[in-house]
Amino acid sequence: MTDPEAALGLLVQRALAEQLGSEFATADPLIRPSGFADYQSNVAMSLAKRLGRPPRQVAELIANGLDGASAVETAEVSGPGFINITLRDRWLAEQADDQLADPGLGVPIVGPAQCVVVDYSAPNVAKEMHVGHLRTTVVGDAVVRVLEFLGHRVIRANHIGDWGTQFGMLLEHLLDVGEQVAYDQLAAGEINDFYQAAKQKFDADPVFAERARLRVVALQSGDPETVRLWQTLVRDTEHYYNAIYRRLDVKLTDADLVPESFYNSMLADVCDELESLGVAVISEGALCAFPPGFTARDGSPLPIILRKSDGGYGYDATDMAAIRYRVRELGADRLIYVVGSEQALHFSMVFAVARQAGWLTDKVRAEHATIGMVAGADRKRFRTRSGGSVKLSTLIDEAVERAEEVIRDRYEDPVQRRQIAEAVGIGALKYGDLSVARDSSYVLDFDRLLALTGNTGPYLQYATARIRSIFQRAGLDPAQVTGPIQLGTSAERVLALQLLGLGRAISDTAAAAEPHKLAGFLFELASAFTTFYEQCPVLTAEGETRVSRLALCALTLRVLATGLGLLGIPVPERM
Repeated sequence: MTDPEAALGLLVQRALAEQLGSEFATADPLIRPSGFADYQSNVAMSLAKRLGRPPRQVAELIANGLDGASAVETAEVSGPGFINITLRDRWLAEQADDQLADPGLGVPIVGPAQCVVVDYSAPNVAKEMHVGHLRTTVVGDAVVRVLEFLGHRVIRANHIGDWGTQFGMLLEHLLDVGEQVAYDQLAAGEINDFYQAAKQKFDADPVFAERARLRVVALQSGDPETVRLWQTLVRDTEHYYNAIYRRLDVKLTDADLVPESFYNSMLADVCDELESLGVAVISEGALCAFPPGFTARDGSPLPIILRKSDGGYGYDATDMAAIRYRVRELGADRLIYVVGSEQALHFSMVFAVARQAGWLTDKVRAEHATIGMVAGADRKRFRTRSGGSVKLSTLIDEAVERAEEVIRDRYEDPVQRRQIAEAVGIGALKYGDLSVARDSSYVLDFDRLLALTGNTGPYLQYATARIRSIFQRAGLDPAQVTGPIQLGTSAERVLALQLLGLGRAISDTAAAAEPHKLAGFLFELASAFTTFYEQCPVLTAEGETRVSRLALCALTLRVLATGLGLLGIPVPERM
C-alpha cells in the first residue's frame, strides 16, 4: 500500500525534475488535501520567484509533467498557480486491496529505529493522583504505543516524586499511626487524608516538626530503619497507582518506575561535570547555570540552581542527571517529556543547559510535550465544589456510572452492562482528552464526552460495533474477508481514500508526539464509513459489489480497531 500523499509528492518531484531541471527534484512538493480535488500542490507558488516566471506558468508545466502518471486522473491548474490533483479510482482500489492484505495495514516500519525515552504520568508518593494526571498519563501512553507500533525502541519512564523534605513529616506520621494503619489507609486510596494529617501536625506541633526535620537528615544519610520505612511508604503508594493504571489500561508497571531518588547518587558528579565544563558557576554560594537568552523581568540572567548554598540538591539537578543518564546509559536518541505547560520555562532552561554540556546535540534531541489544563464549565481548572483537586479515581468512577446510565436500556444483564459501561466510560474519558491538541485546555463535559454522535469515543466505538454486526449477520469472519475492492460510488471512493491515510496519521502523530492527529483521522474515517453505510447497501448487494463492500467494511474495522488501540481506547464487541 502506498500513502497517496507520499506517492503524489514523488510524482510532483519527478515532474519538477523533468520540466524544470534536476536541481528541483528535491523541492518540497507542498501536497495538501483539497476541497476541490483529492489533493493540491502549491509548489509552483513557492518556486515562481526563484524561476523568474509567473506561478501559473510554472504550475502548468508541473501539471503537464503529471499527465500520464498511473496514479493521476487529472491535474488542473486553478487560481494564481494551485494544482488540483484527482487520483484514479483504479489506483485507489489497488492500494486499498494491498492495505487489506497487509498485516501491518500498509504502515511501514521505520528505519533506522530510534531509542526514545518517554517521561510521563509522574505522580508523587503519598499524594493522590488528580485530574491533571489523566492527561500526562493517557497522552504519554498513546505516544508510547504509536512509537512502538512504528518499530522504535521505547523506554517508559515514570518519574515519580519520592524524595524531598516532606518525607520527614510523612515518615513521622507513619510511625505515629502505625505501619499497618498507614498501609490500610494508603491501599484504600485515602492518600490525601494521610498527607493532610501529616501536614497539619507539622504546622501545629513544633515537637513533631523537629522530629520530621531530624527524620529527613536520617533519610538523606541512609539510616537503615528510616530507609526501610520510606521504602514501605513508597511501595504502599505504588499499589494505589498501579490499580489506576490497570483500570485505564495504561502500560506502566513497577519496571518503568524511575523515581527522583534513583538519581541521587549521580547528582554530585553531574554538578562537578557541569562546573568543569564552565557551564555552571558558583553564585551567592550556590552552584548555578545561566543558559543564554533567559532573563528575569529586571533583565538579570535567570539561573538554574543545581546545588543550593547549604549543599542540598533540587529538582533542577535531578532533571539534569536524568538527561545525562538517558543519553549516555540508555542510548536515547529522543527524549519526550509529557508534562504540564506550567513547566515550559523550566524544561526550556534545562534543555539549553544540556545542549551547552554537549549531552543534547543535533542527533540527540529533547522535547517538552506540553499538556494543557482540564477545565470545568467555568473555564477554570477542574475542581470539586469545595475548590479541591478532583481525584482521578473519582473521575473514572463518575465516567463509568454516567456511561451505564446512557446504555442502561440496551442491556438487561447487569454484569454485561457494567462491563460495557466500563469500556465506554473510560474510553470516553480518554478519547475526550486525546482528541484535543495536548497543549490546549479543554472543558470536561460528560454529556459531550459520552454522546454517541460527534467527535467522541462512544461514536468511534459504536462504529466498530456496527461493522462487526454486519459480519455477524453475514456469518463471516472479517479477518478472512478479501477483495477485490471496486469504487463504484463517491461514498466508496471517499472511504477508500480516507483509509489510505492511516500511515500518514500515525507518522504525523509520532513525529510531533500529538495523539490528536490520529484521533482526528479516526473520526474522519468513522464519518466516512457512516456515509458509506447509509448510501451503500452491503448485505443486500450482489456479486462483485457485495464482495467489494464487505472488503471495505473489513478494512475499516481493522483500521479503526488498530487506531483506537494505539490511543488506548477499549473497543467493545457490541454496544
